Order: sequence, then C-alpha cells, then structure tokens
Amino acid sequence: MSPFQLNRSTYRGRFAPSPTGPLHFGSLVSAVGSYLQARKQNGQWLLRIDDIDPPREQKGAVKHIIKTLDHYGFEWDEEILYQSQRYDFYQNALEQLVDKNHCFSCQCSRKNIQYHVEKLDANPHIYPGTCRNRPAKNSSTDAIRIKSIHQHIRFKDLLQGDQCVGLADEIGDFIIRRSDGLYAYQLATTVDDAEQAITEVVRGSDLLSSTPHQYYLQQLLGYSHPSYLHLPLVINIEGEKLSKQTFAKAIEPEDATTNLTLALQFLGQNPDSELSKASTEDIWLWAIEHWQVHSIPPHSHSMIESPHG
Repeated sequence: MSPFQLNRSTYRGRFAPSPTGPLHFGSLVSAVGSYLQARKQNGQWLLRIDDIDPPREQKGAVKHIIKTLDHYGFEWDEEILYQSQRYDFYQNALEQLVDKNHCFSCQCSRKNIQYHVEKLDANPHIYPGTCRNRPAKNSSTDAIRIKSIHQHIRFKDLLQGDQCVGLADEIGDFIIRRSDGLYAYQLATTVDDAEQAITEVVRGSDLLSSTPHQYYLQQLLGYSHPSYLHLPLVINIEGEKLSKQTFAKAIEPEDATTNLTLALQFLGQNPDSELSKASTEDIWLWAIEHWQVHSIPPHSHSMIESPHG
C-alpha cells in the first residue's frame, strides 16, 4: 500500500503540468482552479510534473514551471512528484492488467490501422481490433492496448454535469504502453492519482474525454474513483485552445498580480478591481475566501482583456 493511501479523509488535489513548454495563461487558469478548490476545503494541493514523454519535452521547461508557480504564490504540500522517476509503478500496474488478461499486444502502424478501418468501413477513431487476439508481451517493439468492453462509463463532473460514454463504441481499445516502450498518459495518470490519494481531479475540459479511459483503468486496477471538475478552456480569437501549438505566450513573474486577477475573472469569481494592485498573498487570501464553483462558466471562452505574457 502506498503511504499516500493511509489517510483519505482529507481533500487532496493536484496540478500536473507537462513540461512541453513554459506555463501560459491557460495553464495558469487550471492551476488557480485546482489550487482554490483545495484551499477552500482546507485540503492539500500537490504538484506533479508529468514528464512521461521525453520526445515532447522542452529543455528548461520544468525549472521554468516550478519557478513561475512559486513566484505566483502557489504552495504545494508535499515534495514534487516526477513521473520520469516512477516507471516501476507503471510497470507494476501494467503487469497486473496483463495477468488479468485485460490487454493485448499490438504491432499495427498508423497506416495499417487506416487500411483496416477503410476495409471494414469502421469508425476511424476506434481501433479496428486487428491484433485483439494477440497475447500481451513485454516487448519494446509492441504497443499494449486495453481490451475495451461493451460498458458505459458514467460519472458526474462537478461543472460539466452527468457524463456517459460507451467504452467499446466511443473509445475502443486504447494504448497504455507505446511501441517505443514509453508508458501512456492514461496509465501513468491513473496510477499516480491513486498513489497520491487524489480525491478530486480539477483540470481543463480538454481532458474531459480522457476521464472515461482513466475511470475504466481505475476499475480494472481496483482503485477508488476521485471526483472530477473540468474547467473551461481559454481560447484565442480564432477559437483555438491556448497551447504551445497555437503560440501561447509564457506568463512572466512580473505580471503575477495582473494575471492572477485575470484568471479569477476568467473563472467567474468577479475579483475586486483593487486586487490588480495587491500583493499575491492578498490576492490568494481574497480568492480562497470568495471561491465559488457555481460561478465558473462551464464553457470555453476567450478573455475580453488579454493576459500579460
């Protein structure tokens, strides 16, 4: 049993950025939402670096993320967890799934999958089941997929409402370890949320579609299900999510008070105009006292006033 699992009476939240680049305003909104949800309930807030995909990482991003969060006044309650140091945990979970016959090895390339999808006139977003009868092997040249079943995954998101997704029809057999030997996001996140005894996952609504994958893995591994709260995304004037791919600007330390106030505004908290001139400590004191989940707009939208980069 993980030492994190000894006490589940306390609210435990987390922020888990991937070091694919520095934090931008969209990242800040997710961090603020998860932080305030934890602090409002006198809970714990953890920082986890999801450095599970080295090819996508940007050099220096980890240090920049930690330094930025610290400068913006975030305080995490335990040592920072790095996914890159936790491969043994993911392998152990993988072996449990393999032993219970929940997985299969897959040698399909994207081209091969496309061929079989077209041949079967199947849903292009669902794996066509080509390798489904192959036993799962611990080979670095094979991907490993979870066998989906005809089951509906149902959960209630605190902001987005009731969710119901057909596992086989809408998700299919998804990858938990890639052919290059790297563990997939869905598996690593599921394991770490359980190991850290996270009671509620607060993150951007772009990850709402990942929740059924993780919910099913929790079920297979015997983990309890955390609650979920998916926040609206910050989008640019073209309607695109702020990201490295859409050239979102990094948030800077000198703009902390302004950007924190704008993040609260984006999350529907109606911050006092004087807060933009306050210290970060005073902003957090105000924000924790006035935090109201029901005031958050559920849908993604752009800022009327542009955040500072």
